[in-house]
Amino acid sequence: MRCCGCGWWPRWSPVGSRAIGGPPKCSESPNGRWAPGGGAYRRDGRDGLATRKGRPGPAELISAEDRGTLFAAMADYTPGELLIGGPMWTRQAVVELIRLVGVAMTEQGVGLWLRRHGFTLQRPARCAYEQQPAAVRAWLDEQYPAIETRAKAEGAAIAWVDQCGLRSDAAPPGRSWAPKGRTPIVRVTGKRLRVNVMSAVASRGALWFTVFTERFTATVFTAFLDRVARQVHIIADRHPVHRSKAVRAWLETNADRVELHLMPGYSPELNPDELLNADLKRNVNASRAHTVDRLAHQTRRFLRRRQCQPHIVRSYFQTRHVRYAIM
Repeated sequence: MRCCGCGWWPRWSPVGSRAIGGPPKCSESPNGRWAPGGGAYRRDGRDGLATRKGRPGPAELISAEDRGTLFAAMADYTPGELLIGGPMWTRQAVVELIRLVGVAMTEQGVGLWLRRHGFTLQRPARCAYEQQPAAVRAWLDEQYPAIETRAKAEGAAIAWVDQCGLRSDAAPPGRSWAPKGRTPIVRVTGKRLRVNVMSAVASRGALWFTVFTERFTATVFTAFLDRVARQVHIIADRHPVHRSKAVRAWLETNADRVELHLMPGYSPELNPDELLNADLKRNVNASRAHTVDRLAHQTRRFLRRRQCQPHIVRSYFQTRHVRYAIM
């Protein structure tokens, strides 16, 4: 087996270079860049052995001006608003969008094109149709800054309050490794056991909570506020209990130390306490409690642990949507 017509045989061949006599002298060949005596090595030495540059990338089919228009459309509108698809920008929807500028691409090509321009496939955040953007903007630009200014002047804290429920029959989060075609099974109780949690967090790492099994009522809410026992501005959503007559009467009686502010409706992403709720459900639902007492015990244990980890509570406020609440 010869490298070329120069008469050189590989060392491992029965003939070998010794039988031929002298070092190999093959010229440029398909392996000539790295083979002993190759043209690139003779011409440039070790520099000639550098890896060759790859092939040029795929040609850009869409002009820079059209790309700017397409990216702006994807940022400001949904496919449904443009009458080309559903609520999310899938590859098929992007194919239809690109077709509007006179370019035809396959779904596979669109996926590569999007990655090349910095797009990634992400799980979208949810937003209620009923949310009023003007009210959210007023909250971020006017109402909350005014609350923060007052709290600093009074030396008061700002606590974000929310409530959530945990159920024993909730499926454990995450995935499990298993042989292909054999879906893993996680046993959970068929009983619908439930405990409720009322919690509050502050941007400096403080955490208050109460765990209960009865319905969430004005009595539960005011008892929780009374446990805070300090001068504080409470920020909560527009749950009917928060707006009830009993709560308003309690606030009037305790106006010297507690003031309640209601957030814009249908805007849970603005409340840092929602991140504590998500953290709680991820950890407690994975424990697969079979009784109410066990579920309540694991819930309290998790929340007490978070009380001893103020750095984690502070990290909730680093999320993009709630960073404005850092005081």
